[in-house]
Amino acid sequence: MALFAIRDYRRLFGAQVIALFGTGLATVALGLLAYDLAGSDAAAVLATALTIKMVLYVVIAPIAAAYVDRLPRRVFLVTLDVIRMAVVVALPFVTQVWQVYVLVALLQAASAAFTPTFQAVIPDVVTDEADFTRALSASQAAYTMESLLSPVLAAVALTFMSFNTLFVGTAVGFGVSALLVRAATVPNARPTASSGALEKIVAGVRTFTRTRELRGVMALNLVVASAGSIVVVNTVNLVRDRLGGDQAGVAWMLAASGLGTLTVALVLPRILDRLDSERPVMMTGAAVLVVATAVAAAAAVTGTASTPLIAILWSAIGAGMAAIVTPTGRVIRRVVDADAIPTGFAAQFSLSHAAWLLAYPIAGWIGVSAGLEIAWPILAALAAIGAVAAVIVWPTGRPRPVRTTTPVVDAELVGAACSCCRAV
Repeated sequence: MALFAIRDYRRLFGAQVIALFGTGLATVALGLLAYDLAGSDAAAVLATALTIKMVLYVVIAPIAAAYVDRLPRRVFLVTLDVIRMAVVVALPFVTQVWQVYVLVALLQAASAAFTPTFQAVIPDVVTDEADFTRALSASQAAYTMESLLSPVLAAVALTFMSFNTLFVGTAVGFGVSALLVRAATVPNARPTASSGALEKIVAGVRTFTRTRELRGVMALNLVVASAGSIVVVNTVNLVRDRLGGDQAGVAWMLAASGLGTLTVALVLPRILDRLDSERPVMMTGAAVLVVATAVAAAAAVTGTASTPLIAILWSAIGAGMAAIVTPTGRVIRRVVDADAIPTGFAAQFSLSHAAWLLAYPIAGWIGVSAGLEIAWPILAALAAIGAVAAVIVWPTGRPRPVRTTTPVVDAELVGAACSCCRAV
């Protein structure tokens, strides 16, 4: 059966796409809201909000994944969408920074519970293996397109209206998502006797520390977070205060990073199909990120940052991140025993978020208190340390053959891990 001929999947995919683009608009709006409330301290506000997000994802998402089989999933998903819609509607009315933190905590708690629940529904709706593989590709394409198009749409919208209007678009997205999920047939999961989230994560982390390829992935997580945090946290203040840009300029600069991501995402599958190992691609991505962050740090220290230079660097960072994140699932599938793949992806979810927990405060808190001249060299150094560590702990060698079958949970957790760098 053709994938989009499946009515329930069509509705669920529509819900995902609409909610994603709404979230993308809110990502831009949240940065501008932080600037409106805190001015030059906006990066610190964003860093705190994003740190809250990471903590909640680390705590709530694994718990939701462990207990999702005990919930009435359609009611739960609709409720979470409604909560997110209500929170976003309230954001334009905040007048204090602490109110942003409270609302972001509510929003991210709902999102952290929504993600594993939503992803667990898809294999029950798309039962054919070939169709399910195409569903995963469609989901990844939606994430990639959102990273590029949402900032562009935001830039166009900001040409004519206030950034607060972007929150309206987000609220509409969550509302339509809730309606589409409500209109779909969402079967409840069958209860399982599987171990809890903590046991899965501990087992997965143990696997990571014992496997050379996965030790390399752990190191590369630090590279991705160090470079990505510069884009996510510092773009607003950089464009508004140092480059003299406006609100639309912030969105266009974020779109430059998305363009780099999209370009690599389009060409990478063919390249990976021709290689025996993902290592060359991922190490190339790490090298690109190290160079880009080093140049950004040098520009900050020397005061030579310009709009064209930053746009090029942001595109390079987007490309380098895609070169590392995209093949990560293939590496885990390649080296982990079939029955341990779910725990491997659970561990990657937690370990990658831990790297962002380290990078976000450096980009935001140190960036505000000590300046980008201090924060960016620290992040560039962390990226270099991660890249060198990856080369050392993941030496070249004969790769293990790719597994031809993959458990369903594998793909579910890949989607969750890919959303680490999203601001909202």
